[in-house]
Amino acid sequence: MEILVTGGCGFIGSNFIGFILKNREDARVINIDKLTYAGNLANLFDVVREYAPSRYRFIRGDICDKGTVQNIFREFDIDWVVNFAAESHVDRSIDEPAEFLQTNVFGTFCLLEAAREFWLDPSSDLTKKRFLHISSDEVYGSLNDTGYFTETTPYNPSSPYSASKAASDHLVYAYYRTYSMPTIITNSSNNYGPYQFPEKLIPLMINNAIKGKRLPVYGDGKNVRDWLYVVDNCSAILVVLERGLPGQKYNIGANYEKQNIDIVTMICDHLDKRLGLIEGKPRRELIEYVPDRLGHDRRYAIDASKVKNELHWQPSVTFEKGIVETMEWYLENMDWVEDIETGRYREH
Repeated sequence: MEILVTGGCGFIGSNFIGFILKNREDARVINIDKLTYAGNLANLFDVVREYAPSRYRFIRGDICDKGTVQNIFREFDIDWVVNFAAESHVDRSIDEPAEFLQTNVFGTFCLLEAAREFWLDPSSDLTKKRFLHISSDEVYGSLNDTGYFTETTPYNPSSPYSASKAASDHLVYAYYRTYSMPTIITNSSNNYGPYQFPEKLIPLMINNAIKGKRLPVYGDGKNVRDWLYVVDNCSAILVVLERGLPGQKYNIGANYEKQNIDIVTMICDHLDKRLGLIEGKPRRELIEYVPDRLGHDRRYAIDASKVKNELHWQPSVTFEKGIVETMEWYLENMDWVEDIETGRYREH
């Protein structure tokens, strides 16, 4: 089983590589990653030690480079493509949207074209192929206080990031409709867990709270997200690859909604107990409300009943357990965080 994972040095991609190599002994992973700011080879040191070179291979490359992608399909008999490669930070997309369109839309197009060229060859067994595009609940836009995103919710993206992901979703589905390509889409809620880049909400707050730095919270802090432990997302992705149907999309969520400010205070209170107060003061006093993000969606909430009922998947990690495990991971891996903060991780 030859699996091409794109963006495998990022947060979710690296967790997925470790997960599938552990859970599918017949799997061999080819990981292509451009190693932009969010790609970190250190995320996969354990994978390299255990599985390379027989079951894991890394290729530094850009999915927008047509020749590089074609060469991978030419060298390996790719069975599954799992496309994690994406620019994903909303704030960065507001400041520099062009890179998001290039990677998220054109990069996906290049992958689809390579898969179409090699998979639609008469000698290829298309029934064994899967092109899984990893997307986000942000493509649906913002919810009010009630309701949930379903697979039929109209797209209504708010940021250049979510608009670029929405465009790539439509492209992936169009290749199924037009060429009968075995494409599938997953739209997941907010992931958290080990190896998440420290500019995202949960690792940023954990890192700053450990060090006694200010904890910047957008607006009134009452924006709501549905939080999904990354390993649960990985297990759902594998289930979709194994049992999902081409042309379908599956929402993945844990049905755990929390306001951002509640997440921050939960982190503060745990670290106060774990490490003691900061100069005699609780970490909640480090919270600082800052001007809200442009176009900031108020609430996301996933209805994951389709993947649960049709593919028999369930999340296994409660948020209360997952957030503690995440905090403990960062406490035990502060050198990983420091390498990112100093830029040393780019030297690997």
